[in-house]
Amino acid sequence: MEHKAHKLEIFRGLWKFKSNQQKIWGVLFFLSVVTIIEVALGILKPEILMNTFLSTKLINWIFIILTLIKAYYIAWDFMHLRDEKSGLQASIVITLIFLIAYLVFILLVEGNYIYDVLYEGFVSWNF
Repeated sequence: MEHKAHKLEIFRGLWKFKSNQQKIWGVLFFLSVVTIIEVALGILKPEILMNTFLSTKLINWIFIILTLIKAYYIAWDFMHLRDEKSGLQASIVITLIFLIAYLVFILLVEGNYIYDVLYEGFVSWNF
């Protein structure tokens, strides 16, 4: 059985490292920067990001996107998804894209219904 060496690069070769220890520090730095951006936006809550887009505030869309970026990167690098064959990569990524889109759809539909019930007194289903 052939032993494959782990790649010591991230971001498709833009950052290259000499050892696994350096790579771990580089990944920690990237994930820390993304987390710091999320925390700073949560504390500051810029007024320009309080506008709505698709029934959700822009700041919430930014949080969702940054969280997905972190989750994708953790799966890609720490779970060694990038070392797998393209068929397995595609099956995992396509499934997750479908499930995430479905979750967003359900959250938007149910959230809109709750809003209608609480703020407008509109009940579409009378059980």
